Amino acid sequence: QYSPDSVAGADGELDPSEVTFPGCPCRRSSCAAPECPCLRRGHSDSGSAERQEQPFSRPVFECNSLCACGEGCQNRLVQRGLRLRLQVFRTARKGWGVRALEPVPRGGFVCEYAGEVLGFAEARRRIHAQNPQQPNYIIAVREHLHDGRVMETFVDPSRVGNVGRFLNHSCEPNLVMVPVRVDSMVPRLALFAAADISAGEELSYDYSGRFQNFPEASREPKPLEEENSLRKPCYCGSRTCASFLPWDSSLFSTP
Repeated sequence: QYSPDSVAGADGELDPSEVTFPGCPCRRSSCAAPECPCLRRGHSDSGSAERQEQPFSRPVFECNSLCACGEGCQNRLVQRGLRLRLQVFRTARKGWGVRALEPVPRGGFVCEYAGEVLGFAEARRRIHAQNPQQPNYIIAVREHLHDGRVMETFVDPSRVGNVGRFLNHSCEPNLVMVPVRVDSMVPRLALFAAADISAGEELSYDYSGRFQNFPEASREPKPLEEENSLRKPCYCGSRTCASFLPWDSSLFSTP
């Protein structure tokens, strides 16, 4: 089932459409820092230009449905949805893929990775119900807070989703994923161009969350050799290819 936005999963643990953030009182066509409370929570530069050089990123908050600013506010981008012409096509070795039918400048918003927002237990249950040959679309996003806590978001577009489910992994991708919050603490998983993208170029991102495949950027321990039999091979063809798709051992381990 196609859905441009994420929806509550079957477990009903999280509802991404719930509005819990207060609106800003800015009565102008477009909000500006530092007056706007939404912009003060984080920053408005959702583009990836600066984020690639920094090991940690400030959160991104857009103005929401309760804000007094206009629909044309510059702090409303991801919520407007897909604006580019994209094409789903059949690749040589990777199954389906997505390419842009028009040029995309660096930092430009491409699309959201939308699906069912699940709790940890349901995400792991679904993965254990699959056999290794089946495609696994569930993405786990972990955000490390300044006080040491970790926020987890699990999105599964296998039953409900959008074009983002067809994006392939690459160890040298041209997209980067940024969690963007609009109405609540449940983030939208927004994909931005990490470099200038030409028309006809396949779109890809690093499933592990890294922009480039730098080992020091990942804290995920190296999988045991016996786990490699469960992992899926990577066919990105880049010079830094890791041979396997990224692995999240916590979801696959036995409860």
